[in-house]
Amino acid sequence: MKHTMPLLPYPMEALAPKMSKETIEYHYGKHLQTYVDNLNRLTAGTPYENAPLEEMIRTAEGGIFNNAAQTWNHTFFFESLTPSQTPVPAELAEALAKDFGTIEKFQEQFTQAATGLFGSGWTWLVKDNQGKLSVASEQNAGNPLRKGLTPLLVIDVWEHAYYIDYRNRRAAYIAAFWELVDWNKVLERLKA
Repeated sequence: MKHTMPLLPYPMEALAPKMSKETIEYHYGKHLQTYVDNLNRLTAGTPYENAPLEEMIRTAEGGIFNNAAQTWNHTFFFESLTPSQTPVPAELAEALAKDFGTIEKFQEQFTQAATGLFGSGWTWLVKDNQGKLSVASEQNAGNPLRKGLTPLLVIDVWEHAYYIDYRNRRAAYIAAFWELVDWNKVLERLKA
């Protein structure tokens, strides 16, 4: 199967000024495109040639894992954002309060994890097989699917995600991220 670029659910300029069109052009248009292209090249003629991304994330190693995970992670990230944020739905608010105390405490814990992740990687809101929510950080191309967890929300803390708009101010980028989260998408994933 040939992997293709996912379609953005909004125009490239829609997240500005919190995430500029230039950032999306590079992050989505160049970085994600490179992962998709590399994945197609690396899997050609291998047992992974027709495998879904999730299978590659769970079982592959090396370049195939890295490019499959980065393709999946970036797609998930871009699909987690919206230019038209709505309040946190009540059902999601209840689930976050159950496992974190309050929505604010969840955001604090998530922000601390994303800010404190050394180097490059991802910070996730995940659900385990009992339905318990937690925050998990993964370096490089790491993905919680490998640990049997269900991703609900992610922030990309690779420098290419924010350097154009925020330079080395990761904390400012994370603060802006909270104003772009598609809470309805998070709830949809929670209920799946």
